[in-house]
Amino acid sequence: MLRNAPKFHEVAKRIVEITKDCILVAHNTSFDYRILRTEFKRLGYDFIRQTLCTVELSKKLIPGQEKYKLGTLVKALGIPMSDRHRASGDALATVKLFKLLLDKDSGKDIVNAAIKSGIEVSKKIAPKLSVIIDDLPSKTGVYYIHNDQGNILYIGKNKNIKKRVNQHFLGTNRKSKNLQKLVAAVTYEETGNELIALLKESNEIKKNKPLFNRSQRKTSFQFGLYKKKNSEGYISLTYEKIDHRKKAITSFSTINEAKKFLFKITEEYQLCQTVNKLSETNGTCFPYKTKACKGACCNDEKHTDYNQRVNSFIDDYSYKNANKLIIDSGRTQEERSVILIENGV
Repeated sequence: MLRNAPKFHEVAKRIVEITKDCILVAHNTSFDYRILRTEFKRLGYDFIRQTLCTVELSKKLIPGQEKYKLGTLVKALGIPMSDRHRASGDALATVKLFKLLLDKDSGKDIVNAAIKSGIEVSKKIAPKLSVIIDDLPSKTGVYYIHNDQGNILYIGKNKNIKKRVNQHFLGTNRKSKNLQKLVAAVTYEETGNELIALLKESNEIKKNKPLFNRSQRKTSFQFGLYKKKNSEGYISLTYEKIDHRKKAITSFSTINEAKKFLFKITEEYQLCQTVNKLSETNGTCFPYKTKACKGACCNDEKHTDYNQRVNSFIDDYSYKNANKLIIDSGRTQEERSVILIENGV
């Protein structure tokens, strides 16, 4: 296989060119890097590059594995692999493993370190922000805006990453102008669909607490939706501060979210605004006049019929002991995304 392969000195210049301003990533990097440095030393050239080892990263981000050899690890993680112990097969498996590790690195330590080193900054900082835009895809995913220290300033998600980041850079409000002054690089992760992007964005904002994501940094849900029967026997749905002595149907970060949701389901399930205390009137609620309410506010509808619709809503929105798979499109034609809800979690 090596009989007609080029000698090292014939490819040395190309290796220098393709690794310039790059980080050398390998499984057990010290071995690969040592071989390269030795060969270059024989040619009288001091080959210096930054390195990342997927063995060390795996031990940190995927603890508890029996072994961390490439073959064992990719098999345990379900990463397809062909041409084992061949350059192309091992390299491709390492790329897939590294992508998985980047995804698991919710604190963005790997990317932050690369940007802080100056490698990404030197490539991406330019007088015009369009240089950053050019490297972004017009695909669905989560994006991270970094400063020159590698710190994450803002995390966002969109169906078109390039378009949304461009809006940040063209914005004239105070937040946009401050971002434009501080941005050094934008990194991203494609998700394939909006639901995964939404979940990932929410999770990573809570973990990283970026400076410009103030409104989304809440780590707890302070308001809950509760049910109780009123004096006429109708089940009333109301939102209030979370009371851990009572079981909430669902929960919200803000009171506005709770109110908006209650209006939505009141309309969707033809419930009564008066019963749900969304209307202050002592008589019939306004939706009754438009026939959107069936008359619980004036006892025109039996409480048993009304309560049946309320319980139907509760069943639809209750995830207690639920086991479900939400399957959606992935990042490629061959891939699917899966969200597992197990016992309501």
